Amino acid sequence: MDRIKRLSTEILNEYQDKFGTDFSSNKQVLNEVSIIRSKGLKNKIAGYITKILQRKQKFEDQKQELIENEKKIERNRSSAEPSAEPSAEPSAEPSAEPSAEPSAEPSAEPSAEPSAEPSAENIAEEIINDDNSKDIS
Repeated sequence: MDRIKRLSTEILNEYQDKFGTDFSSNKQVLNEVSIIRSKGLKNKIAGYITKILQRKQKFEDQKQELIENEKKIERNRSSAEPSAEPSAEPSAEPSAEPSAEPSAEPSAEPSAEPSAEPSAENIAEEIINDDNSKDIS
């Protein structure tokens, strides 16, 4: 592992609550928690810490957005179902067909949810793989 990445992860693991997504404030915190004489090394470590925390924040925002979208879709489906059911009740034969369609929609829904979750996980894996590929280069 690269020296900057190793030092950054060690410092970040120990002082996670003190760092944020702002480079300038991370440099100041880094001065407080460690003694690094080289300005260039200090900037690289603070930059890498900032980059890691920004990626985490972006990942959390995307994850929250996915959750909110799923809730909106669920609300839309639940509000659409009651209006479809009363129209299906008066006739016996058409009620069989509409009930087949809503049952098809929930079966499509669970497949959509797992694909949404892995996509968030895939984003995290891509971030990790991106960091690992830079280590190799």
